[in-house]
Amino acid sequence: MGKNDWFASWFDTNYYHLLYKNRNDDEARLLIEHLVSHLDLAPNSKALDLACGKGRHSITLNELGFDVLGVDLSPNSIQEAKKFENETLHFDVCDMRDSFTKNSFDAVFNLFTSFGYFDSKSDNEKVIVAMHEMLKDDGILVIDFMNSRRVIDSLVESETKVVEPIEFKITRNYDGDHIFKHIKFEDEGVEHSYTERVQALMLNDFEALLTENGFNILSTFGDFDLNGFQEDTSDRLILVAEKK
Repeated sequence: MGKNDWFASWFDTNYYHLLYKNRNDDEARLLIEHLVSHLDLAPNSKALDLACGKGRHSITLNELGFDVLGVDLSPNSIQEAKKFENETLHFDVCDMRDSFTKNSFDAVFNLFTSFGYFDSKSDNEKVIVAMHEMLKDDGILVIDFMNSRRVIDSLVESETKVVEPIEFKITRNYDGDHIFKHIKFEDEGVEHSYTERVQALMLNDFEALLTENGFNILSTFGDFDLNGFQEDTSDRLILVAEKK
C-alpha cells in the first residue's frame, strides 16, 4: 500500500466516517442474512470479511454463527471494530492484495464496493489471487460491487451534504475507466479535499478475473434480496464464486 494511495489517507480520517455515518445497517444485515441462507454454509464455518471497515458485516456474520476474521487497511476502522471482538470474532489491519494465510477460510466476503480502488488492473488480479489462496478447496467467494453501468447512467454530478458540523461539497465524473467522487469541505478554518476513485468494472470484467484465476461463478445477483442481475436496472452486482 503506497502512502499516496487515495484510500490509504481518506479511509483513515474521522471525516470519512462522519460523511458515511448514516449507512443503512439494516440493509447490511439483510444482505448477510440472505447470503448465508443462499450459501447454506455449515455452522462455525470460518469466514473472512475482506475490507471490513468498522466491522458491521463481520459482526452480523458472527451473530449468525460463523468464526469471523475482519481485515481492513484502515487502522482507525480496525481500532473501532476491535471493540466488538470475542472468541470467534477478530479484526486486523491488512492490505487486501496480500495473502496472509493459505487454505484457511470456508468463505471470503468482499462487500459494499470494496474492490477496484487501484490504478493498475493488475492489482485487481492480486486481490483475486490472494482470495483464492486463502480459501479452502471448494471455498466460496462473494463480491458485492456497484452496478457500474447504472451508476454511470445516473451519475449525480454535484450535491451538498450537511453532516453536522461539516458541509461536504461533492462532485462526480466518469473518465471512461474510473468513477470519481471529489469531496471538499472546511473545518475550523482549514480547507480539505479528497477524491475517491473506483474502477468502473462490469460483469464481464469480473467474469474474466474470476475464471482466469481459479474460480467458477455460481450466481450473479442484482440487489440485496438476491434477485437476478440486470445490467440496466439492478442496484448492485453481487457475484458468488467457488474455488476450483
